[in-house]
Parts: sequence; C-alpha cells; structure tokens
Amino acid sequence: MTERLAKYMARRGVCSRRDAEELIKQQRVTVNGEIVASPAFNVEGDEEVLLDGEKLPEIEKTRLWLYHKPAGLLTTHKDTDDRATVFANLPPDMPRVISIGRLDLNSEGLLLLTNNGELARQLELPQNAWSRRYKVRVHGRVDVKKLAALAKGVEVDGVKYGAVQATLESTNGSNSWLMVTLNEGKNREIRKLMKSIGLEVARLIRLSYGPFQLGSLQKGEVKEVAQKVLREQLGEKFAL
Repeated sequence: MTERLAKYMARRGVCSRRDAEELIKQQRVTVNGEIVASPAFNVEGDEEVLLDGEKLPEIEKTRLWLYHKPAGLLTTHKDTDDRATVFANLPPDMPRVISIGRLDLNSEGLLLLTNNGELARQLELPQNAWSRRYKVRVHGRVDVKKLAALAKGVEVDGVKYGAVQATLESTNGSNSWLMVTLNEGKNREIRKLMKSIGLEVARLIRLSYGPFQLGSLQKGEVKEVAQKVLREQLGEKFAL
C-alpha cells in the first residue's frame, strides 16, 4: 500500500504534513538516493528516505502531551531572531514533538504536543470541528449585542470567520473578561474579531482544545495523556 511521501514523513514525527511538503519542495528529501521535488510523490514504505542526508526516525506509538504555554514564547522550533520558543523550553527528557495548532507569542494556556505529524494535521482540520475555549481579558466598552453577533460568522478585512460564541463573564471599569469558543482557529482570530468590535485583547488564555483541558496545569508544565484516554478520545475518527 502506497502513501504520500509527506504523510510518511509526518507519521515519523519529523514535522507536520504541511511542513513536510515544504521540505520536499525545497528538494531536501531523497528517496533511494534520488531528490524528490513534488509532494505528490508516493512511497511504499521500504524505500530509503533521507532528510538532509539523515535517516528519518522510526515510527513510534502515537503520544500526546498537554502543555501550559506561558506568554512570551513562540510556537516554533527555530526563530530567525533568536527569540525564546516553546520547544527550547520543554523538559530535557521530552522526545521531538510538534504542536497541534499554535498559540501566538503573547497568548498562553493549553497547547497540545504530539510525536505524530499526521495526528497533528487531523486535529487541526476545520472539518473535524474540535472547539477551542478561551478566557479573554479585553479593554474597552463591551457591547453584548456585538458579541452575540459573532455567533453568526463575520467578515473582517476580507477574511470570513465562522461562528464564534462569546459571552461576558465580568467587568471592572474598562476591563472585562470574556469566554470565547471557536472551531476554526485562524491566525490571531480572536484578537482580530475583538478589534473589529472596538475591543483590545490584553490577555488570552486557552482553556481547552476539544476534550482536553488545561485544568490545574501550571505554566511551563507538561503532562502526557494516558494511552487509554488517547484511544477513548480520538477513537476511529482519528485512526492513524
């Protein structure tokens, strides 16, 4: 049975399938000594596949971790400006992992990490509709009608956003806490949506991603999800 080279690489935890496609386009991947230039290339699994001249890791059992990302860390393996990253601040005994989705520099809270790039891709797909819940502190006057209107989906600067559930939790002067739930998770989505209704995001904390909860996890702490829970929550929908 054949599969796309990018998927083959992702299942070995090298990177996500999307990143693997970019590596292939950059001609950094060889199969049986020949450079592959197209992500559409298929492999059977018994070929010698090298990335930058190095063998790929062996396939390991799929693992998933919960990580409480502090603000001030980039969700990337390497930053050209040498800023602090999530992966450089993980415990030293962690294997190579990739993130499922991202949290931007100033966002904090739950970040899912896995050793399986194909799992990351599956859980990021919008059609899988895994909701993400955030606690958001904003500056400005909150108009509850405008908040409610986000549930219908809106367009901001030419970008269409799906339904977002946003409710007011508390207000103290010009500061308010909101609870926001979304499914798409587009780039800086909450910040852009809040700005469109006159609010500035001062703090953004992800509380959950699908069935996985931040709970009492402390900043910088990592907790592996038990295999039994992983099977129960992913089920056949995300069978790899």
